[in-house]
Amino acid sequence: MKKYIGIRREDKNDWERRVALIPADIKEIRGKYNIQAILQPSPLRIYTDEEYSDAGAIINEDVNEANTIISVKEMPLNFFKQDKTYIFFSHVIKGQSYNMDMLHRMMELKVNLIDYECIVDETGRRLIFFGRYAGLAGMIETFYAYGQKLKVGGISSPFEKFKQAYAYETLEHAKAEIAQIGEYIAEHGLPAELVPVVVGFAGYGNVSLGAQEIFDLLPFKEISPQELIDNYGSLDSKQHIYKVVFKEADMVQPKTGEFELQDYYSHPEKYDGIFEQYLPHLTLLVNCIYWTDKYPRLVTKEYLKSQAGTDMKLKVIGDISCDIEGSIEITQKVTYPDEACFTYSPKNDDFKDGTPADGISVMAVDNLPCEFSRESSAEFSQVLKGFVNDIVEADFTVAFNELALPFPIKKALILHRGQLTPEYEYIREFL
Repeated sequence: MKKYIGIRREDKNDWERRVALIPADIKEIRGKYNIQAILQPSPLRIYTDEEYSDAGAIINEDVNEANTIISVKEMPLNFFKQDKTYIFFSHVIKGQSYNMDMLHRMMELKVNLIDYECIVDETGRRLIFFGRYAGLAGMIETFYAYGQKLKVGGISSPFEKFKQAYAYETLEHAKAEIAQIGEYIAEHGLPAELVPVVVGFAGYGNVSLGAQEIFDLLPFKEISPQELIDNYGSLDSKQHIYKVVFKEADMVQPKTGEFELQDYYSHPEKYDGIFEQYLPHLTLLVNCIYWTDKYPRLVTKEYLKSQAGTDMKLKVIGDISCDIEGSIEITQKVTYPDEACFTYSPKNDDFKDGTPADGISVMAVDNLPCEFSRESSAEFSQVLKGFVNDIVEADFTVAFNELALPFPIKKALILHRGQLTPEYEYIREFL
């Protein structure tokens, strides 16, 4: 009996060119497991229909011969079919209101839902993700926005040399050009009126590491959050940019007693946010944290309005996490690479598109990895292909506790035959 997987086209926006499985891995899966891939045709996909055909895939609008259907982003309500298994970034685990109708529909049709975001090993470490590429592209976009903002304000700087992430031919080319900018800074220095340039990274996971991978191509000195506060007045290097990485203990403090990481995750209501003490000393903030509304914010409108009329050092926030009105309260909308930023004016309490000289510009592109679609897809596919056969061969008709799936996949199963699995029963309150 022939086995099939279906791959839906990505059409959430014109920038989404990623794929979950690349042609070379489709060919490998077919040869190793006799699994035939059926793909919807797509003019946007970073790998062409012809590349998939050459790898042995079938190009067909109708992928429903497959019981397992894969995509990157969410699927529309009218796409789902009874009893099938769907794998994608569903964006429901925080109870996101904009996807509750989709979840309802999937429950009605008694489908199985596997979410990439929840594929973890026994230690809770994520196994399949685009986070590194979000960080890589996000840092480039943040530096680009800073350079453009300075330029509009009449300040010429090496940051003008940054292009947007998608404008580089490949990630390798991007890194080579950015390294040259770093060499220029080391040799010629930064304009005196900018010094010190301090970049803060909120978080230290895959996204942050990707952002730091780009940042580290420039000459830098790393200091601790406490050193930032204690020694800010003596940060005077023109040949370096200063780097500060913030962990949970730097961003919150317990109302009583000592900070304890697991206690913070379990009882965030027992902690107050203290991040705003760092904002007067940051030039750029790169936000890479996981956040829900039970946690304190990093940047509030109230604080920024209280600073109206002062010469705020903070110029650009690269909100890679991109939670609307979330940890960065002035993130009012998601953006796309062709208009990556908007700017908040604390003085007027209003927003403008683009990067005018005044105000705080926010880069809030929510699908940053699409700017390096080929590389990010290949890395993602490399991991996903190892799980495909186990998913296709699984008997989802049995009870959940009898379901034979690898631990990471079973951990990521949000719906089993339309029912929320025990791990995700809490989502019911958002329905």
